[in-house]
Amino acid sequence: MSEIERTTSYRPRRTDSGDAELLGTERQSADFVQEDTWRVFRIMSEFVTGFEQLCRVRPAISLFGSARLAPGHEYYQAAEQTAALLAQAGFTVITGGGPGIMEAGNKGAFEAGGKSVGLNIHLPFEQTANHWQHLSLRFHYFFVRKTMFVKYSSGFVVFPGGFGTVDELFESLTLVQTDTIRHFPVVLFGSAYWAGLLDWLRTSVAGAGCIAPADMGLFRVTDDPAEAVQLVLDGLSGMLGV
Repeated sequence: MSEIERTTSYRPRRTDSGDAELLGTERQSADFVQEDTWRVFRIMSEFVTGFEQLCRVRPAISLFGSARLAPGHEYYQAAEQTAALLAQAGFTVITGGGPGIMEAGNKGAFEAGGKSVGLNIHLPFEQTANHWQHLSLRFHYFFVRKTMFVKYSSGFVVFPGGFGTVDELFESLTLVQTDTIRHFPVVLFGSAYWAGLLDWLRTSVAGAGCIAPADMGLFRVTDDPAEAVQLVLDGLSGMLGV
């Protein structure tokens, strides 16, 4: 079993995150109906704090990937190098603020003298903030955090990861595909890792007419940190004056 694909035995997990709280997945009482209105103020406060703190970080690139890939892993090292090159190119690097690829991204930008931002999330397991962040924000709600990634990023570099990473990838592609946001660059790092997913998209999804063949051009794939940064710069050419 590969390091990336390793799994642990299933055990029930508490779903006491903000989103579970909002959706009422753990609630057995009707009392939550009276509480939901008040949650609006907590949601508003997270948006306000995020907007106030992140409005000065542009131009920025968000870097995504697994929390489970440790220092020394080839993708950790590549993410660290990519982030350093992004910082040297004048970009703030934004990550999810946790361990693994997120830590590599923050560390690479931090040590290269660039700005390093972490958008941390409250989880009942796994997520702890890394120590390589100039600005560290903590969110209770996933959907607020995801808004910050899209609103304040000029592009995404997506390293190998799990459900959360793929979620961020497909949300960004959906927003670009539907012209909800401008067509910013989305770069997938690790051609071997993403090959199966891309083959499925090409043969099954596009083959069935569920996406247009041209939609496969909404992202690029690379195995080289320098090329990843160049793909970002090429995708932004004329948009940011870079």
